[in-house]
Amino acid sequence: MNWIEPDWPAPARVRALSTTRDGGVSEGVFRGLNLGAHVGDEASRVKANRALLQQAAGIPGRLNWLNQVHGTAVHPVSNEYDGVPEADAACAQEAGLACIVMTADCLPVLFCDRAGTRVAAAHAGWRGLQAGVLEASLAAMGGDPADMLAWLGPAIGPEAFEVGGEVRDAFMAEQAEAAAAFKPSPNEGKWLADIYRLARLRLARAGVSAVYGGEHCTHSDGERFYSYRRDGQTGRMASLIWLVE
Repeated sequence: MNWIEPDWPAPARVRALSTTRDGGVSEGVFRGLNLGAHVGDEASRVKANRALLQQAAGIPGRLNWLNQVHGTAVHPVSNEYDGVPEADAACAQEAGLACIVMTADCLPVLFCDRAGTRVAAAHAGWRGLQAGVLEASLAAMGGDPADMLAWLGPAIGPEAFEVGGEVRDAFMAEQAEAAAAFKPSPNEGKWLADIYRLARLRLARAGVSAVYGGEHCTHSDGERFYSYRRDGQTGRMASLIWLVE
């Protein structure tokens, strides 16, 4: 199983990774390690993939999946909650509780504090990013944003993420500097958006200066990544972060 580990100065207690298509038992359009139970893949294959991931990563507790809706709700992970909450981010302060988000072009953002006492994961499509899911994740973690590290996982790159003018307008209404994250598309009336840059702008405004990652493009690498924009029906990757004793 070939996953991506963040290149960031996280404390020793912090474990984090982002999966690729490598490994797994799914077939067809879901070929590889599809972790999404909502995309049309056989449930038994998804269950097997999730078990393979947990074993390979050595996560002691159960995996805490979310029902993601492109919102800003943050779920505090605990052993007492046994369900699939409707949220687009998760946070934890106890060892062994994995925060997980699934993506296939949207931006996964992992957080930890410099002391290694709290972690969070956020699913930031453009709607959630514009609505404030990163800021909500920081607020749920508690502490000073200046003490936080953030890692931007694999997402659709700036040469492939075409959006309408209303998306640009929405970001610029919140933050004038967002104009720098958009350039005109060859298609009239459309724009190419840099979701990595948009996330960095929002994090900087929130007080987070230690931001890493942001070098992948899910859309352009079909062997390594699932991409909804490229393929339509496809699998989902997962980005996870947790604490160890």
